[in-house]
Amino acid sequence: MTAPAKSSRRVIAIDGPAASGKSSVARELAKQLRFVYVNSGAMYRAVTWFVLDRGINPRDAEAVTDAMEHARIECDLHDDSSRLFIEGTDPETHLRDVRVNEGVSMVSSVPRVREILVEKMHTYAREYDVVMEGRDIGSVVFPDTPYKFYIDASPEIRSQRRAAQGQADQIAARDRADSSRTASPLTIADDARVIDSSSLTIEQVVQQIIDDLRAKGFVLAARPQASVA
Repeated sequence: MTAPAKSSRRVIAIDGPAASGKSSVARELAKQLRFVYVNSGAMYRAVTWFVLDRGINPRDAEAVTDAMEHARIECDLHDDSSRLFIEGTDPETHLRDVRVNEGVSMVSSVPRVREILVEKMHTYAREYDVVMEGRDIGSVVFPDTPYKFYIDASPEIRSQRRAAQGQADQIAARDRADSSRTASPLTIADDARVIDSSSLTIEQVVQQIIDDLRAKGFVLAARPQASVA
């Protein structure tokens, strides 16, 4: 993977395993700070949908790479949240399909997929102050940001949350896949603050993050209008 680019804007990295609550926390934090919310997981899910929609086996890394090399991928914003179009299609309604749940770990482990999408993530951060959530944002995508948080929860709580969302993916299997992959595995950045959300509300986690940001001298600034392509 190419060396990570330094962002000209501020990046708050929110990492964590599946169903830890990081997406809800990141979305609410971005809203309160008036930052753009970037869901890197949704980007990988969009690509997974594209691969499956083309009839490609997600285990075939060469075929996945070839498809990505030729796909037209465009970044956009909707209500200050990231949105990805592939070949002119927004796959938003398919991101939680069962087959996408089952294939996303395999597709996201392909190095070229990560290279392409990481560059798209850098594009957002060149234009906007962002709250970006994922599994390797603080460790790989933006290792230089001083604002890193890792949201965790017990496996039991995470499984309950997944079930409440109507999702059937297996938490333990997803953890193994995300943590053992060669390309950018799930890990806790050395300088990230770890927050266990098992017994906390979204609002409580967000408040802990805001308190930590204030302690670091974080100051809000107006976000300029810009376009993402």
